[in-house]
Amino acid sequence: MNIIKPNKLKNGDTIAIIAPAGNVEEDKILNSVKYFESLGYKIKLGKNIFKSERYLAGSDNDRLEDLHNAFEDKEVNAIFCARGGYGAIRLVNKINYELISNNPKIFSGYSDITALSLMFFKRSGLITFSAPMPKGDFQPDEIDEFTVSNFWNTLESNNITITAPELKTYKCGDARGIIWGGNLATVCSLCGLDFIPDENFIFFAEDLNEPVYKIDRSFRQLLNIDKFKQNVCAIVLGDFLGIDEYKEQLDKLFNEIAQELNIPVYGGYQITHDKTKVTVPIGAIGLLNDGVLESRY
Repeated sequence: MNIIKPNKLKNGDTIAIIAPAGNVEEDKILNSVKYFESLGYKIKLGKNIFKSERYLAGSDNDRLEDLHNAFEDKEVNAIFCARGGYGAIRLVNKINYELISNNPKIFSGYSDITALSLMFFKRSGLITFSAPMPKGDFQPDEIDEFTVSNFWNTLESNNITITAPELKTYKCGDARGIIWGGNLATVCSLCGLDFIPDENFIFFAEDLNEPVYKIDRSFRQLLNIDKFKQNVCAIVLGDFLGIDEYKEQLDKLFNEIAQELNIPVYGGYQITHDKTKVTVPIGAIGLLNDGVLESRY
């Protein structure tokens, strides 16, 4: 695969904010615009960003239009997704992936945006970012300093070092492969499509408000896919927040997976829906060494 690396973000660059999934509150987005502008960036909002149709930020065509326009716009250097929620999966078979590969630029978001990031990489080869989003993470009065510092450093320097504050080791070891993954439930929503990398990959995963049996089911759904099982060379686990009374069974599940696959599996990383989170490049080559994940791309 021809992996496409977006240019680094520079002060004064233009950022497009779009909402390809759930609907957004105008005040939240305008608050984030003030924050970005205070740092010296120019902002363009998708023309349909404040539309609302049920739980979506406008119709599929509205959201697709903003996505395509942001990539096509030569003035735009980076695209930030306003929020997750739901809706990205509705677009993946309608996207012009050639347009994306011909106009590579920073694309970031997490949660439901995972669907877009994984398909962009598979169909266009573009490295994207599992990263904080304007609605929830860039409100001026609620900024988490670690989150934003890690975010800007990753986009401006194209290098990362991800460590776990309290590393959990399910199976130790080292690995080299493409960093790939995101929100677990959203990853599984792509099943039935050609979405899994053809190369070795380090799978990272997190989730929110899913009971343990559903986390078990999601991993089993992926492990039942031959290509996934053959190409995954390590697993890096973030937070699984809001789970049920079987929380103590989660470690048992991850130990089972580590033994079954016989690959390095570590947990405890700040890959999360929580306030304090790291930015992860999806599609970049990563090196996992004693639980430290590094990428210089």
